[in-house]
Amino acid sequence: MNRFVSNFTNKLDSKGRVSIPASFRAVLAKDGFEGLYVHPALDAQALDAGGNVLLNEIDAFLSTLSPYSDERDQLSTALFGTSEILKVDPEGRVILTDTVKVHAGIGDTVTFVGLGHKFQIWEPERFRAHLEEARTKVRDLKKALGSRITEPRSVQNTSPGVRER
Repeated sequence: MNRFVSNFTNKLDSKGRVSIPASFRAVLAKDGFEGLYVHPALDAQALDAGGNVLLNEIDAFLSTLSPYSDERDQLSTALFGTSEILKVDPEGRVILTDTVKVHAGIGDTVTFVGLGHKFQIWEPERFRAHLEEARTKVRDLKKALGSRITEPRSVQNTSPGVRER
């Protein structure tokens, strides 16, 4: 699988290292990125993390903006100017710097959360609150979508495998 899925909670060891979940390491290995790219999430008190896929997505998004626009400079600053490339040791551990830990409010435990093309690193209690808020929003969205009136689909009067001319 080439997607980050599920969530895992791990403790930092006495040296400040934390193990990246094995399934996440496997996705990073397939991606071919050396290390772990991390930046403070733009819309949450968490960290966005990944490899080449995440960096390519950021580059593609930035390329839609004028090269000398304030918006591009501001996003570049937020996404690259505050990012770090963390070294992954042979056991699959990284040391989270104080800068990124402060942004996410991380103490001695973190929760890794798969988001498909990237993953996030959260302080566990903050993640639980974020997850509950997300579930509430999804339930509300489901109700709103379920109440929509849709056009009936046309039914073809042909047998399976029979082609119309």
